[in-house]
Amino acid sequence: MWQFWVDRGGTFTDIVAKSPKGDLRTHKLLSENPEAYQDAAVHGIREILDLKADATVPTGLIEAVKMGTTVATNALLERKGEKTVLFITKGMKDLLRIGYQNRPKLFDLNIVLPELLYEDVVEVDERFDAEGNIVAPLDTTAAREALSRAYGKGYRSVAIALMHSYRFPDHEQRLGDMAKQSGFTQISLSHEVSPLIKLVGRGDTAVVDAYLSPILRRYVDQVANALGAHSGGCERLMFMQSNGGLTDARLFHGRDAILSGPAGGVVGMVRSAGELGYEKLIGFDMGGTSTDVCHYAGEFERSFETEVAGVRMRAPMMSIHTVAAGGGSILSYRDGRMQVGPESAGANPGPAAYRRGGPLTVTDCNVLLGKLNPDHFPHVFGPNADQPLDIDAVCEKFEALAEQIGDGKTPEDIAIGFLRIAVENMANAIKKISVQRGYDVTQYTMNCFGGAGGQHACLVADALGMERIFIHPFAGVLSAFGMGLADVRAMRERQFEKPLNDTEAASALAELAQSARAEVSEQGIALSDIDILKRVQIRPRGAQQSLEVAFGTASDMEAAFVDAHQQRFGFAPDTSDLIIDVLVVEAVGRTGEQVSLPDTQGAGLDETTVAVCFDGTWQDVSLVDRTTLALGQTVEGPAILTEPTGTNVIEPGWRATCAAGGNLVLERTTPIARAEAIGTSVDPVMLEVFNNLFMSIAEQMGATLANTAYSVNIKERYDFSCAIFDQNGDLVANAPHVPVHLGSMSESVRTVLRENVGKIRPGDVFMMNNPFNGGTHLPDVTVITPVFDATGATIIYTVASRGHHADIGGKTPGSAPPDSRVIEEEGVVIDNFLLVEQGQLRDPETRDLLASGTYPCRNVDQNMADLAAQIAANATGVAELQKITTQFGIEAVRAYMGHVQDNAEESVRRILDVLKDCSFSYPMDGGAQINVAITVNKSNRSATIDFTGTSRQSPLNYNAPLSICRAVVLYVFRTLVGRDIPMNEGCLKPLELIVPEGSMINPRAPAAVISGNTEVSQSIAEALYGALGVIASSQGTMNNFVYGNDVFQNYETICGGTGAGNGFHGTSAVHSHMTNTRMTDPEVLETRFPVRVDEFAIRHGSGGAGAFVGGDGIVRRLTFNEAMTVTTLSSHRVVAPHGTHGGSPGATGENAVQRSNGVFELLDGNDQVELEPGDSFIMKTPGGGGFGKANL
Repeated sequence: MWQFWVDRGGTFTDIVAKSPKGDLRTHKLLSENPEAYQDAAVHGIREILDLKADATVPTGLIEAVKMGTTVATNALLERKGEKTVLFITKGMKDLLRIGYQNRPKLFDLNIVLPELLYEDVVEVDERFDAEGNIVAPLDTTAAREALSRAYGKGYRSVAIALMHSYRFPDHEQRLGDMAKQSGFTQISLSHEVSPLIKLVGRGDTAVVDAYLSPILRRYVDQVANALGAHSGGCERLMFMQSNGGLTDARLFHGRDAILSGPAGGVVGMVRSAGELGYEKLIGFDMGGTSTDVCHYAGEFERSFETEVAGVRMRAPMMSIHTVAAGGGSILSYRDGRMQVGPESAGANPGPAAYRRGGPLTVTDCNVLLGKLNPDHFPHVFGPNADQPLDIDAVCEKFEALAEQIGDGKTPEDIAIGFLRIAVENMANAIKKISVQRGYDVTQYTMNCFGGAGGQHACLVADALGMERIFIHPFAGVLSAFGMGLADVRAMRERQFEKPLNDTEAASALAELAQSARAEVSEQGIALSDIDILKRVQIRPRGAQQSLEVAFGTASDMEAAFVDAHQQRFGFAPDTSDLIIDVLVVEAVGRTGEQVSLPDTQGAGLDETTVAVCFDGTWQDVSLVDRTTLALGQTVEGPAILTEPTGTNVIEPGWRATCAAGGNLVLERTTPIARAEAIGTSVDPVMLEVFNNLFMSIAEQMGATLANTAYSVNIKERYDFSCAIFDQNGDLVANAPHVPVHLGSMSESVRTVLRENVGKIRPGDVFMMNNPFNGGTHLPDVTVITPVFDATGATIIYTVASRGHHADIGGKTPGSAPPDSRVIEEEGVVIDNFLLVEQGQLRDPETRDLLASGTYPCRNVDQNMADLAAQIAANATGVAELQKITTQFGIEAVRAYMGHVQDNAEESVRRILDVLKDCSFSYPMDGGAQINVAITVNKSNRSATIDFTGTSRQSPLNYNAPLSICRAVVLYVFRTLVGRDIPMNEGCLKPLELIVPEGSMINPRAPAAVISGNTEVSQSIAEALYGALGVIASSQGTMNNFVYGNDVFQNYETICGGTGAGNGFHGTSAVHSHMTNTRMTDPEVLETRFPVRVDEFAIRHGSGGAGAFVGGDGIVRRLTFNEAMTVTTLSSHRVVAPHGTHGGSPGATGENAVQRSNGVFELLDGNDQVELEPGDSFIMKTPGGGGFGKANL
C-alpha cells in the first residue's frame, strides 16, 4: 500500500510518496490554487495515484497519510479562527490583553499590540488561592446564565482559564461540564491544554486551542473524506504536532498545530543525518521569506514557553528560532547602511529576476553573481510561465543601486556585500540557539535544507567556523520527508514544585506515563514498541529558569543539573535548595519507518561550465547535476551543484563528496583565514555587519544575565541593560532593554576608567551605583569589565551590565523610601568598588560593603547571586569582543565602533533639519516644574536643549542625576528618527545640553534621588514631547509599588495609558517611554509572595478625549496575607497628563488602601503605609492625553 508524507506550507505543498514497492518519489505544488483544486495535499496525492478529482479512493490503497500543516498557523497569523469567548476569574478579564505590560517595540510612539483572538470575555465569580483554599466558591447560577447568554450570541467555542487551575482544576472542570450542557462544541480548559503555572501563558494557550481547533477539525474532516479515511481508502491519517511527534487526526488540537510543518523539518534533519552518524547538528532551513534554525545534540529540544504571532504559548513545542532573512528578503540602502530585510518580496511579486517587477532581493544577488544560472534554473516565469530568470532586470537594478551608493563599488561588490549582511544575520540567529547557550558550534554539522539553503550554507558555516555541511537528496522537501520518519508521540506535563528527594515524584511520573502510553497504544502501536522518557525540570527555589534533566535519584538529578548549568551558563549553581519545577513524560511509539536511500550509481557525470563571481572575481567553474554523482565521487569548490529541488553553491576551499544513500557531505578543505583586512575607512557593508555584530554581543550578554540572575526583577521583569563601550567609555551598542539605562551607563564606565588610570589589570571587574558619579539610583548596580588586548597591557574596550537589585538597603524594604532626604537613606552607596580582582571574586569584602552603612542590604545572598550573573554577562561580552578582534584586528573594530556612532549621529542630524525651535513648561504634582527650550542651529545641523528655569533640587527624592537627563534626551531623539538605527553615543553628539547645576535634574550630593530614575525621568520625557508636540502626555509615571517585610520584598512598576499622536490613538495598559519592565504573572506572584491579586484590569474611560483618544490606565488591587510595608512613588495624582493640539488631558491616578474592616484610606502619590493581613492596596494608573480636538 501507498504512504504519503506531506508538508503543507504557506507557499508550496511538498509530498514524498512511498510506493507499495518501497521506492520514494517527490511532488511539489502550490498550496493555494483555488481555480485548479480545493486542497493541495489531496490533489497532489490524487495526481500521484492517477485518480480523477471525483473518483473514490479504492479500499486498501493508502496505508497512511502523515501530514504537517500550516492551516492553523495561517489562521492564527491572519486572525481567521473560530469566534471564541473567554471565561476567566473575576478581576482578570483584561489579563490576557495586558499580558506582561511590556511594549513590543521600544522606540515606537504608536504602540501596536497583537490583535486579541477572543471576541468577548466573561468574568467568573470564583477563586482558589495558591494553596488550594477556596477564597470564593464558584457561583454556578451566574456562570450557567453567562454561558447561555454567550451561546445565544452565537458562540460555540469557549476557552476557560481560572486562577491556579493548573493545580486545583475543580472549578474549571465544573464550568466545562456546564458549557457542554449549554451546547458548546469546542471547550478548551486551561488545565488540560497546559497544566503549568502562569495564567497568562496558559490562558493564551487555551484561547489558541479554542480558536484554532474547530478550523483544524474541519480541515481534518475534509482531508479524511477526500481520501476515504472512513471507508477504507486510507487506513491511517496522522498529523505532526509542534512537539515533533505524530498523532492520530482525531487527537490533533489547535494548541499542537502551530509548528506542525517546521517540526517535520527538525525530525527529517535528525533522522537523515543520523544515518551517517552525525549526532550534533545545527538545522539551517532557508526559505523565501524566512530562515528557521535549530539545535540538536542527541535529543529534541523543546520550549515550554513560546511566543507565536503575538500569542504566548505554554505548551511543549520544538525549539525553532526564526529570522526574517530568506531568498526574498529585500535589499535597501538607508541611513548610510546597506540593509537586508526584514521586509520580503513574498511569492508575488517575488525577486526582481521573477519577471513581476519585484525589488532586489537576496536571490537576485545570487543571480547577478552567476550562482543561480538562468539556463539551469526552471523556466517558469513570465505571463506564460515559460521564461527564464530575468538577468537583465537584475543587472539594471544593481547598477542603479551602485549609482545611489556612489562609493565606486561595482554591482558585483554590492551583491557580495548584501550576501555578507544576510549571511551574518543568519549566523547571528544560529548563535542565539547555540553559542549563547554554551555550545561550541564549530564541532557541529550543519544540516542544510529548504529551497534557498544550499546557496548560502558554505558562507553561513564559514561565518560560524563550522567545517561540515550535510545535504540530503530530499533537502528541498525535507520537512515532508520528516513527517514519514517521525514517531508517534504523546507528552504529559505536571507542575510539581517540590524538593528533589520528594517521594511523590516517582508515583506522579508513573501516573503520567500510564496516560501517555495509553494514548500511543490506542493508535495501533504495540506496547513493545513504546518507549517512556521521564524527565524533570529543575531550578533553585527562588529562581525562575529551569533546566531539564533525566529523572533519577536526587543525587543523580543534582549532578545532571550542575552539568547542564555549567554547560549553559559557564558556572556551577548553588544547589542548596533545588526543586523539581515540572514533571515531563513522553511516550514514543516507534513506527519502524526507515530512512536509508539506495546509493547512487552515477551513470556518468553531467558536468558543464558556467561563469560565477567568487570573492569579486569572475571565473569559469563546474556546474554538476548532483543526481549523476556516484558514491565516493567528489567535486572541489568553487562549483555549483544543481538538483531538482535546489541549487548548492560549493564555495572556494570546500569539497563536496557523494556519501552513502546519495547524501552530500560538504567539508572545508583549506582552513579559513580568520583574520580579515577590511581597513578602517567606513564601508556600507561592514558598517551594517558591525552594527549587527555589536548589537548581537549586547543581546548575548542580556541573555546570560536574564538566565543566570536570581531576583525576579532581573529574571522576569527584565529590569536590566547590557552594553558595550569603546576605549573612551562611549556607548557603542546597548541591547534595548530599559530606556532609562540606555544613555546613562556610559557615565559609570567613564568614571571607572578615569578614577583607575594605570591601576586596572586583566580580570578586574568594578561595580558602582553612586548617582553623583555616573550612577542613576542605588538599586541600579552597574558592573563594569574593561577588555584588554592580547598582551594584557592596554584597555581596548569596556563592557557593562546594570541590574535593578530587589533591595540595596535603605529605610524601607525594596530601597524606595517615599520620604528620603539624603542618599544614604536609600541604601548602600557603592563608588568605584573592585568586585573581582584579576579573576578572583572579592567575596568577603563585597559582603562587608553590602552589609555596611546605616541602612544595609536586607538580603546580601540575593545581591551576590545577581552580581555573579552580571559578572557572567560581562564575561560573555568580553569573549565575543575578543573573537571579533582576532578576526578583524583592533584597529578595524575600534574604527567601526566610531563609524556606528557617526552613523547614528547623522540620523539625528537629519531630524534636526526639519525641527523648529520650541519650548514647554511641564508642571508636576509637588509644585515643581521642568522647563525646556529646544533651539535648532540649521547651519551646523545641531540643537541646544536648555533646561534653564527648571525647579531647584527637591529636599525630598524627586531629583534625577545628570546621567538620567542625558538618557532621556537620547531616548526621545531616537524615537523621532522613526527607523531602526543603532542606539549609541552618536545620537547625542549633535545635541548640546544645558542643565543647571543644583536643579532637580542635575542635583548636588548628597541629595536623595530614588524617584529620579523612575518619576523624574518620565517627566523629562513628557516635557520634551510637550515641546516637540508630536505626542500627548502618556501616564508620565512608572507607578512604583514596593512592598515587603524582613522575609519578602517585591517591586513593581505598573503600566498605564499612552498619549495619542497625529494619526493614532494612545494605547491602553502598557509601559511607556523610560521603562518597559515586565509584570510578574499573577500565579507566580501569589506562589512566591503572601499576596492575592484581586484585580488587574483596564481602567476604561481614563484616556483623554480628542480627535485621537489617549490610552486608558489600569486598576490593580492586591490583598496581603502578611503584615507588609507598602511604599509608593507615583506621579500625576494631582496634575493630569496633558493633551496636545486641543486634545483633553488623561485622568489622574489614585492610590488607596482598603482595610480588612472595609475602611477606605486615600494615599498620596508618594506615600508609605503599614498593611495588616486582609488589607488591600488599590492603584488606579493615569490615562494618556488626547491629540487634536474631539469631533463632537
